[in-house]
Amino acid sequence: MPAKRPATRLAQLKEEDLNTAQQALLESLRAGPRGKSLTLRGPFAAWMHAPEFGQLAQALGAHARYKTALEPRLSEFAILCTARFWKAQYEWFAHGPMALKAGVKPKVIEDLRKGRAPASAPKDERAIYAFVQELYKTRRVSNQAYKRVRAFLNDAAMVELVGILGYYTLISMTLNVFHMLPPEDEKLPFAEPQAK
Repeated sequence: MPAKRPATRLAQLKEEDLNTAQQALLESLRAGPRGKSLTLRGPFAAWMHAPEFGQLAQALGAHARYKTALEPRLSEFAILCTARFWKAQYEWFAHGPMALKAGVKPKVIEDLRKGRAPASAPKDERAIYAFVQELYKTRRVSNQAYKRVRAFLNDAAMVELVGILGYYTLISMTLNVFHMLPPEDEKLPFAEPQAK
């Protein structure tokens, strides 16, 4: 029997009930690269409760996701590494299909989901994986790990990679703290810890 899903800790706001600041955030989200079809789910649903913060975070997120020097395959790969590290259910649910579409191989995605080093991944993805693991586990990056990634990313892209990792760590923490999960009919990608 699957573990019981934790209840979301924030009320799900309805569009018709949004105040002026919340409505402005929603309009900003929909006016940007995420598009008019964006719904109030995941981190965006949480940010509606702090719309001024949400405005700043969503602007950073739009840049991190759509405007960095990293090709989408590498960006989405780094996002999945972050989602797996934090076991951020909604982040994986949202970005797993995006990573696949961007060219990350299904076996690599499954290895990441299961917490395995993606041995069959291309050299650049393996270098990013090692960089991410080292950074998250030791809070530092060795010269060796840095040089492996720097061999194919320029200085601007290196800064943006760290920015992507930081932004999606913010997303992961937001999703995990407030129990923002995929829709009920979706299987959770990771075992959910038992509530205490």
